[in-house]
Amino acid sequence: MRLVFAGTPAVAVPALAAVHASGHDLLAVVTRPDAPAGRGRGLVRSPVGAWADEHGVEVLTPARPREPEFLDRLRELAPDCVPVVAYGALVPPVALEIPRHGWINLHFSLLPAWRGAAPVQHAVLHGDELTGASVFQLEQGLDTGPVYGTLTDEIRPTDTSGDLLERLAHSGAGLLVAVLDAIGAGTARAEPQPADGVSLAPKLTVEDARVRWSDPAFAVDRRIRACTPAPGPWTTFRDERVKLGPATPVANGPELKPGELLAEKSRVLVGTATVPVQLGEVRAAGKKAMSASDWARGARVTAGEVFA
Repeated sequence: MRLVFAGTPAVAVPALAAVHASGHDLLAVVTRPDAPAGRGRGLVRSPVGAWADEHGVEVLTPARPREPEFLDRLRELAPDCVPVVAYGALVPPVALEIPRHGWINLHFSLLPAWRGAAPVQHAVLHGDELTGASVFQLEQGLDTGPVYGTLTDEIRPTDTSGDLLERLAHSGAGLLVAVLDAIGAGTARAEPQPADGVSLAPKLTVEDARVRWSDPAFAVDRRIRACTPAPGPWTTFRDERVKLGPATPVANGPELKPGELLAEKSRVLVGTATVPVQLGEVRAAGKKAMSASDWARGARVTAGEVFA
């Protein structure tokens, strides 16, 4: 089939590469416009756009996919289908109707669970044991279209959102190509999503990433892993923000008040509503990430000090 791929962040690149390597004809990619990044705030191409540039594929960067110039170019390209992975903009009906097989979206959850921008983060945050990916027909509703295929993946006890998303990005790429193959062969069948089991996964904010030490240890652990690497779990120490790496609940640790720090020779513990957690990495403002023990020695943490 003739395809135009829509996507923006690095998580979409494995699927783009798989589509390019398939037997289908990749005509162009659609991605978000170049955006300011880095200390100089210079304009930087999205990971999908950069990959396309390196491989000689045309790049379309409409500010909004309803722009007449973009719609005219999409009609000229005349794709049979537009596979989508984390494009990042709402696609209007006029654009959805141009490919004869529509826009086919790879979403990183088992729909109808976790519809929205952050399905992997919410799955980790809420303690799901199983997740996966779904390929569905894009329509105007939020991730509501009929599903062509799914795959499952176990959420491991130490998985961060970054770990899990990387696995799903690669396994989901194969699922997306398999669905495109079936659509091209005329054998694909999309099933409506069930009405039960719907949950929403809005983007996590910086405030969502603030660790609540008054939560039980298992919830502290989940929040930190869910917000790693983005938006980045954090707390405050001596009125300054400190970023945290994954932490481990300590079943037989000493009794500590929520947020209370205990710096031992080889570990740093923090109290929660239940058992303490052992910190992994810590990154103070303006500093590089370091082991919690090194941070505590450098900060000269004293008895009774707290994270807030």
